[in-house]
Amino acid sequence: MKLTIASEASENKIDEFLRTTNQVDKDSLLKEGYVVEIDEQIKGCFVLSNVEGRVYWLKQLYIAKESAQILPVLLETIIVLAKGKEAKKIYVHSHQPVVDILLNALQFHRQKDALELRNVARKEGNWWAYDVS
Repeated sequence: MKLTIASEASENKIDEFLRTTNQVDKDSLLKEGYVVEIDEQIKGCFVLSNVEGRVYWLKQLYIAKESAQILPVLLETIIVLAKGKEAKKIYVHSHQPVVDILLNALQFHRQKDALELRNVARKEGNWWAYDVS
């Protein structure tokens, strides 16, 4: 697994990856995102967006079904990346029960209140937070 800042990745590889899914916003990915390469192909991506100060929102986390087994390692890698950015907290919005289980196992804490973000439609699912140490 190799992480690359999306804006520095091969445009051809990104376009090829984006043809496999309609769940990823290319503009946001190129502005604040990272791509996940496995065997020289992009199989996933995420956007780690700064919300305020040292608070980040992990959004647009996507991994191809055939590479889903790397999700726990990817989430741990994202936490390490956030530590490198001196983050204090990471928020995640999950809309899949399997991801909820994984986040809980990785010591994310379910939030009663949603992260207040402008221009974000309220979606079904759960908000989680991780206190970066």
